[in-house]
Amino acid sequence: MSTPVEEVIILGSGPAGLTAALYTARANLRPLLIEGTEAGGQLVLTTMVENYPGFPEGLLGPDLIRSMRQQAERFGTTFLNGDVTAVDLSRRPFALTVENDVRHTNVLIIATGASANLIGLESERKLLGHGVSTCATCDGFFFRDQHVAVVGGGDSAVEEAIFLAKFATKVTLIHRRDKLRASKIMQERAFKNPKIEFLWNRTIVEILDASQGKVTGVKTRVDGSTSLETLVCDGVFVAIGHSPNTKLLAGQLEMDERGYIVTHHGTMTSIPGVFAAGDVQDHVYKQAITAAGSGCMAALDAERYLENLG
Repeated sequence: MSTPVEEVIILGSGPAGLTAALYTARANLRPLLIEGTEAGGQLVLTTMVENYPGFPEGLLGPDLIRSMRQQAERFGTTFLNGDVTAVDLSRRPFALTVENDVRHTNVLIIATGASANLIGLESERKLLGHGVSTCATCDGFFFRDQHVAVVGGGDSAVEEAIFLAKFATKVTLIHRRDKLRASKIMQERAFKNPKIEFLWNRTIVEILDASQGKVTGVKTRVDGSTSLETLVCDGVFVAIGHSPNTKLLAGQLEMDERGYIVTHHGTMTSIPGVFAAGDVQDHVYKQAITAAGSGCMAALDAERYLENLG
């Protein structure tokens, strides 16, 4: 082996990975955190974070990640920038290929998160964090007394619309079909809410206005038509699901039908010595604070595992 075997390698540099790094570093396990070329997770795409405990005035998402990283580094975490291109969990120590470099570890903590599915528009990317959001719980408060649009038709979209109706004066749910895919009880709640309106059979073709650096509306196309219509609104919430970042691990770990890693007894996976934390195994809560909490759990589980190995 060209490199020494690490005690702990952590994949992912969001709240779960950085918290796991902090705890394993403080346990003197000298963790190596592979942060990827797009470091920081979804928080680096977030502007103001006001629901993370301990910051009464709120703080910017990138600043929160920066502070977490500095804290983990202070206690001895080593960081490696680069994308993992291959993972081999079939033998011990586990092997990870980072570009052209192979790293080995006795314990692996997977905290690669989940990526929100986006519509795929250039304007959407430009306005992400500036009126376009993928998390109503995170950003709904900023749209008090405004008109917002929600894109999607499943339980997530309807739940987001209902939540946003607590703050916004009006919520328009835009769906590309003529009926919702959400559960019946969620549909009933949405239809009964006087603040929620529906645009059926519509596809968003552009989010306005990237040139102003804020959302002023959306251009939609009616299904089967070439004509475009503009809906004036102050924000757009994209709620068409998330995809866990687990492609490199397919066929090696137990996952559910959506690709989320299955954990048991805390953060243990189907392979001893491999632990999972954060949104890569959590498709329910998906919050920075719950990700950080499970990162702590994974670190403690990893420490106990190594102690039992002697």
